[in-house]
Amino acid sequence: MELLPNSRTESDGSAVIRVLSYNIRSLRDDTAALARVISACAPDLVLVQEAPRFFRWRKKLARLAAACGQVVLTGGATAAGPAVLCSLRAVVDRTEDVLLPLTPGLHRRGLATAVVRFGGARLGVISCHLSLQQAERQEQGGMLLERLAALGTEHAVVGGDLNERPDGRTFRRLASTLQDCRTAAPWGGEFTSTPTDPHQRIDALFATPGIEVLGCGVPLDQPGVRAADLRAATDHLPVLAALRVPATDVD
Repeated sequence: MELLPNSRTESDGSAVIRVLSYNIRSLRDDTAALARVISACAPDLVLVQEAPRFFRWRKKLARLAAACGQVVLTGGATAAGPAVLCSLRAVVDRTEDVLLPLTPGLHRRGLATAVVRFGGARLGVISCHLSLQQAERQEQGGMLLERLAALGTEHAVVGGDLNERPDGRTFRRLASTLQDCRTAAPWGGEFTSTPTDPHQRIDALFATPGIEVLGCGVPLDQPGVRAADLRAATDHLPVLAALRVPATDVD
């Protein structure tokens, strides 16, 4: 399998970036293995789900970021679990953590959002973790798209644990508006759940139409990513994509 291209900034200001989406199960598993997987993927952005949310959650997330050569951009408990990590290559315009309406008896959900720049490319970013309950999940999918539009960026990437397969209603709604990166440019493995028995794709990365998807999938054969680490790190497999983001016109 060919490797995904490395991050770079082109002469025209466009940027090739590597984006990783990963449900880390509140760091309840082997955090050293998790850090090795993330580091080997060399991401510019890590869209995290199930970040630590309770006692000393900021310190725990910061330690993971440091172990991976990243910094915490936004999210965690303030977004009810989703978070965004980034490399020092990113220039941050703004961040916002969004709590979605709470359905009694169900878990609180939220969105970690940001606007960043790589070279001349400006990019909206959302990390999400949608509900296990179908009706609530459908409502959250609509709110996610509304929040994406409100970022006001021409180009954007969304990643997360959708708790739904590609034939599900919410997944299809997102894919009708955005590019499902795995479908646009298949690379690596397909299924993200579970590491010990991969049989379904419930985690995904999406990109706005103007972004060129260079490859997307589970980094099974990425140098430095070991099968034992993938099994030990958490109860999901990560999704890695390489994207070419056009330079943004500035008035």
